[in-house]
Amino acid sequence: MSVRYPTSSLQALLSQIGPVDQVGIDERVAKYGTRSIKKAAKLWGLRTAVTMVDLTTLEGKDTPGKVASLCQKALRPADDASIPPTAAVCVYPSMVRHAKKHVGGTSVKVASVATAFPSGQAPLSTRLAEVRAAVADGADEIDMVINRGAFLAGEFAEVQDEIAAVVEACGRATLKVILEVSELESYDNIRAASFLAMQVIRPGDFIKTSTGKTSLNATLGNNQVMLEAIRDHYLATGVAIGMKPAGGIRTAKQALTFLIAVKETLGDAWLNNTRYRFGASSLLNDLLRQLEKERTGAYQAPYSFSESAESY
Repeated sequence: MSVRYPTSSLQALLSQIGPVDQVGIDERVAKYGTRSIKKAAKLWGLRTAVTMVDLTTLEGKDTPGKVASLCQKALRPADDASIPPTAAVCVYPSMVRHAKKHVGGTSVKVASVATAFPSGQAPLSTRLAEVRAAVADGADEIDMVINRGAFLAGEFAEVQDEIAAVVEACGRATLKVILEVSELESYDNIRAASFLAMQVIRPGDFIKTSTGKTSLNATLGNNQVMLEAIRDHYLATGVAIGMKPAGGIRTAKQALTFLIAVKETLGDAWLNNTRYRFGASSLLNDLLRQLEKERTGAYQAPYSFSESAESY
């Protein structure tokens, strides 16, 4: 049964879900980078990270041709046929139908940002219409932004009701709820917003750090706060929610450290693209370079791989 919070103070909400130990979070994530990864585990992690990438283009100059190229890279990231496809391609709603032509019927999903991304500053009716249009055009996944103004004003019921309305508009499409962590300002706020979202979305939906359009995106710290919220929600309800850090993850080394955080916090059940994604398209080429280095013993130049779309 979904939980609705009335208009309330953050302190009242945190009294129910527990506050964040910021020092503890920072100390824990500092240790992830010290973990030693053996070669077999590294290869597995690199390949798994490729399968978790949402390959993205979110520019005003996007064209059907650019989306077609993006889809081809998602399906075949490198000349090496053993490299798996990415999880999804992510585009604006107007480009969904073009992406669907190229990846429909494959393992690669079509994701669409929606709800007046990235600001969310549009009437709810407009935001819901955008979601319905994207789903009608073939979107398998919707990445929505929450109403940060309502959250910061303590209007928690409004935040949850809007997310619930988007869930309904999604139909069978998977929903990823973007918190925009840089605008939430504190670990306590990130934990609170995570719970507000998780209590109205469905098993298999996601919470996501960022749009990638602000100064601060995914960090190990805010990722850890959200992973622990997912863990606590799962232990209390048995409902498994996915996680997507987005923006700022550009290197294979970073991706492997994020996967260590997942394994140590949530376990192996979250180490797949049905429960964990990277919203960081520029990451893909570095993953490919590292895989080629492991295969041949030599680094390839960055231009050896086709350019990815923007990171978000």
